[in-house]
Amino acid sequence: MKKIRVLVNPKSGLQKSFGSLQKAVGQHWELPGNEVLYQFCKDPGDGYEKARQAVEDKVDVILVSGGDGTVNTISRALIGTEIAVGVIPSGSGNGFARHFEIPLGLQRAVEVLSVAKSRKIDVGYVNNIPFFITCSMAWDASIVRSFEKSPVRGILPYIFAGINEFLVYDVQPMEVEIDEKETLRFEDPMVFTIANLTQFGGGAKIAPHAEDDNGLLELVVALKKDMPVLLPKINKLYDGTLNEMQEIYTKSFKTLKIRRKVSTPIQIDGELIEMPLELSIKVLPSSLKVLVPN
Repeated sequence: MKKIRVLVNPKSGLQKSFGSLQKAVGQHWELPGNEVLYQFCKDPGDGYEKARQAVEDKVDVILVSGGDGTVNTISRALIGTEIAVGVIPSGSGNGFARHFEIPLGLQRAVEVLSVAKSRKIDVGYVNNIPFFITCSMAWDASIVRSFEKSPVRGILPYIFAGINEFLVYDVQPMEVEIDEKETLRFEDPMVFTIANLTQFGGGAKIAPHAEDDNGLLELVVALKKDMPVLLPKINKLYDGTLNEMQEIYTKSFKTLKIRRKVSTPIQIDGELIEMPLELSIKVLPSSLKVLVPN
């Protein structure tokens, strides 16, 4: 018997269409020999505990219905296990789903995942907290603060949040040590992102060259002094050519140590988390099993 657990974030965009989810899952997953169980995640802690219980119950597949934050919460409990996670995107950015080209439509996503292959991807860690998509710690992190205050979701509110934070963000220098070999200092970084996958979300490819299973993470940096050149070319963030610009610094690495002057929250898979001045980042290769469309 194949055990499938469907974990749903009722606060995500799927809240009003749970019946549609049940119908789609019933059609493509509730087959002879399969056992399907639905559970709602009351909050991040509850989602993690339900995923951890699924591990103890020896579930084969967890289908996550939610946004990138929900994917992060549940996937944390699955690191190092043989449970495959399949993402039914219903969040704002859906960076995880977009990277793996999982359809954004509910019906199609469920259908595609039912015949998807499973493979293992890398997981990033910042101060021992896992991330699966990106973590950011400059203007690119502060955008989340304004976006969270917006009563609506989507690309337009995110753009407005970016403009708002751009006007008030106070840059600070960052010193980094890459793979214990090279030390660099960035005086005025506006974008400072570490990427495991290509996407920020919403179609924005912050690290178009990132690979999810090569045992490396990607550092992407843009300086404030270069913003007059970069901002008029914002379309490159969406057409996959951002890394071709000489003003964008990129570097593949396995370990990264960051020293800051001011302790500010950082963005981890779309959520803001308080962090100390010094940050240690590493990659754990091939440690999360995911369903990837053929």
